[in-house]
Parts: sequence; structure tokens; C-alpha cells
Amino acid sequence: MIEMIEIKEYISNNSIENDYSKSISLEHRKKFAQFFTPFSIADLMAKWILGNKDIKTVLEPAFGLGVFSRALLNYKEDIAIKGYEVDTKIYEKAKQHFDDIENINLLLQDYMYNDWKNKYDGIICNPPYFKFHDYDNKNILKEIESNLKCKLNGFTNLYTLFLLKSIHQLSPNGRCAYIIPSEFLNSDYGKLVKTYLIKSNVLRHIIVFDFEENVFDDALTTASIIFCANDNLTDRVQFSNIQSLQDLSKIDALITDYPNFLDTKQTYYFKDLNPDIKWKAYYQKQNGIKFKNLVPFSTYAKVVRGIATGSNEYFTFNISKAKSYSIEEQYLLPCICSAKDAKTSFFTHQDFENLKINDKSVFLFNAQKSNCNNVLSYIQKGETENVNKRFLTANRSPWYSLENRQPAPIWVSVFNRSGLRFIRNEANISNLTSYHCIYPKQTNLFVEIDIDLLFAYLLTDTAKQILDDNSRQYGNGLQKFEPNDLNKGMMLDLRLLNSETQKKILDLYKEYRTLIIDNLNGDKILYSIDKILIDNYSEKIC
Repeated sequence: MIEMIEIKEYISNNSIENDYSKSISLEHRKKFAQFFTPFSIADLMAKWILGNKDIKTVLEPAFGLGVFSRALLNYKEDIAIKGYEVDTKIYEKAKQHFDDIENINLLLQDYMYNDWKNKYDGIICNPPYFKFHDYDNKNILKEIESNLKCKLNGFTNLYTLFLLKSIHQLSPNGRCAYIIPSEFLNSDYGKLVKTYLIKSNVLRHIIVFDFEENVFDDALTTASIIFCANDNLTDRVQFSNIQSLQDLSKIDALITDYPNFLDTKQTYYFKDLNPDIKWKAYYQKQNGIKFKNLVPFSTYAKVVRGIATGSNEYFTFNISKAKSYSIEEQYLLPCICSAKDAKTSFFTHQDFENLKINDKSVFLFNAQKSNCNNVLSYIQKGETENVNKRFLTANRSPWYSLENRQPAPIWVSVFNRSGLRFIRNEANISNLTSYHCIYPKQTNLFVEIDIDLLFAYLLTDTAKQILDDNSRQYGNGLQKFEPNDLNKGMMLDLRLLNSETQKKILDLYKEYRTLIIDNLNGDKILYSIDKILIDNYSEKIC
């Protein structure tokens, strides 16, 4: 056991962070991605770092208010800690608390551009979480690639770049503890990051928080803790799941027993880890294994995102707005502009007309090659308001042209908390990015899959559960699917259903549609379709 020593009262709680959050605006904290670590988690991470018995030097790359340094000092005062911070406000606050501690060296500098040559016995961090376009992505990637000699995806998130740099800076037997979003484990840009982690041979544990609530206030993300050790004591990695802060004691045991791993199926040799797949397969039960004859969803359909306008406020129209600018309907593209406007599994022509009558936004400005004075005037309005200089519009010619997206026969929700939503677009209108477009494709030279058969399948729990294996998890139970998550997801091979079974499903589907259109419950029908699929594809009948 690590012996506790008496330090200042504020060290073992989050009172400093709480006071700071009350005095500094949320806007400022979000600008610098200041989402504070609960002290109980910081304490756990400190214990991993202090597992290096020869520890003398510690680096805290994103110091903030020094929650990790406080946790470390709770156990060991004679370590030299260096901290980096880029925000002047939080730096000054931290200085007030740590100026009288001689062995803490706090620097107002960007960690990513400094200190590449030094090595540390311990590195502990909650790095900033930014989207790739919110920081100096291009130059920081150059720093990483030139120093680590590895190529990374341009969408790579900053928090993973912090982690890779820190791994590079571990001294022999040095340990690293990071708390970061688990997003990279299951994203496309994460493949190269995971490749580096495997090759480095320092990855030891990945602990994924399956919390119903966020670990960080105001941060829409699911957290994970990464433990690394530059000690060559094992060639395995262990994945763990915890559901609440009370479960942290499980990780205490994991730290104490290292390098012996707990008895679990979630332990893998480095050589068996595949960086090209979503790593949720290593720590989360997969639904697809219950079924036989699975094929990629891309076998039957292609998924692409909806239309991105670059300025929905400018491009979306309702009838009132069209009248106020005297824009005729021939210059407007019918479109579902809000996800909540499609209320059931079927979006009909009548649904579109109802939205239109109720003055909902159901059009996009679509005036390319028009010489109409009113249209030209509206284009000029956009230029006066600098809509033409926004990120997406500035890269289009002309700037007010829309992306070329044919209306998709099926829409699918991007975000969800209660399972994927598939909608049959019977109105044949376009959609914005709140939905992805699903375009069925030919399965051989002549035959395209029956759209109704595909849609009937997609409505079932079986289809959603199998696709769920390829989802991305965020805080508060939120799921997200990018187009490629669906394209690469798996589904039952519907070609193996005989014509009689297909007809049975389609008859049930027609009955379901009638019930839904009449605002009646169709759950029993979907259950019947699901049972047919389970009877035909369940591994239990092999």
C-alpha cells in the first residue's frame, strides 16, 4: 500500500476546480477545453504512476489546476513535477496554489511544441478535447510526424496526439496515465493511433467508462483511462469496463496485481490486436456473433451523409420566408430540414404537405443559373452577410450551389439514444445532415434488392442490434453512426431467404405500413418479421 501523508486540505477534493468553474464563464472553459477530472479518478491514475517505485520526475502536459499533481503529492512529496498550460487565466489561478511548492515547475507554454527531448518517470494527463478544425491541426501533425516518424490521419484528434507524444517521452520503466474520450478506439482516424500503441509495446490497460452520465460536466463524450508502462513486463493488454465511480475499486485491484492480469476474457496479446477494427469488439459484447451468414451492409446499400449547406439559417426556407423574399418554388428544393419533423417510420407526400402548410422549413435555396432578380437579390444578401466566406460555401463554385444528392429512398438517424431510426422516404425529398442517405445497390449485374424487403429488415431489432456493434458511444447513452460505420457494419444476407419467406416478410411489412399510416401500433408485426429472421439466421439452429 502507498502510505498517505498530510498535505494541504484542498488537495484531496475538487474544491479548486469548483470555485474556478463558478468564477470563469463556460464559454471560456469550452474555448480551452477545460473539463475537469473528478478527484477520485485522478487519485486512481496517480496510483498507477506511483507503481514505478523509482519515480523521481513527473510531467503533467495539460496542468489546469493541478488535480493530478495534488493526487500525487498526497502520497509522495519528493517528486519533481513539470506542468504545461496554455490558458493565462487558469495558469494564474494554478500559480496561486502551487507557487509555494518548490518541486513544481509550471510553464505557460504549449506542450505540443516544447520539451520533445526530455524523458519522464511518470506522465499523467487529461488532455484538451478539440475537433480537428478547432486547433492548429496541420502544424501539430507535422510536429508529431517529424518526431515520431509516423503518419497520421488529418482528422486525428488533439487528445490522441498528446498521448502519443507522452508515450515517446517515457523513460525506462516510466508509466503513463491518460483519461481521454474513448472515441478514438472506434473511429477511422484512430486506426493509425492504435497501430502506434501496438508497436510501442507500452499499452497495458484500457478502462472504458460505461456511465449513463458524463464523467466531465458539459462534455458530450464517453471517457476511457489509458495505462501505459515502458517496462517490457508483459506482452498483453487488458480491457475493463466500469459502470460508476463506485466501481473504481476494481481498477485498484488491477493496479495492485500488475503485471499479473485479472482473470478475464478481455485480455489480449499485442499480436492479436487489430488496429483496423473498432476496439469495442474487445470490451463490449457483440450482437452479431449470435447470427450466421452475415455480410457487410455495403453489400446491399451505400450510405452517405445528407446535404451540408454551410449555413442552414441562410439556405433553409419555409413558405413565409419564400414569400418575404419573393422566391418562387421552382428555386427551392424540397427537403427534410429537422429530424423531429419525420415522426414515424414512413414519410409520405401528405406529411410533406402538412409541414409545408404549417410553415415548417421544408425547402433549400436552390437557385444556380437563375437570372431572376429576386433570386439574385437573395444571393447578394448572402454575400453581404459573408455566407459565401464560410468553410463549406467558400469551397463551392458558385458558393450558393447545393451538394449533388439525389433523394434517398431510406433515411437513417445520425444520433440516437433509443436505437437507430430508419425512415422510408416515400415523399422522395432531400435531407440535411441530421439523417444519412441510404441508396440500395445492385447485388449482381441485373438485380437490385427489393427496397421494401431491405427496409422491413432494417426496422427489426435484429438489424439494429447487429449494426449497433459498429456504433460510436458518447456520454448520456448517446450513439452516433458515421456513414462508414454503417457501410462497414454487418447485416443478415437477405439473398439466402427463399421466395416464400421473402413474400411472407413483405406481406407483413405491408400490414405494418398500413397500421403506422393509420397511427396504430405495429410492434407485433415487427416482432413477427424479427422471429422469421431469427429462425432463419440464429446460430443456435446450426
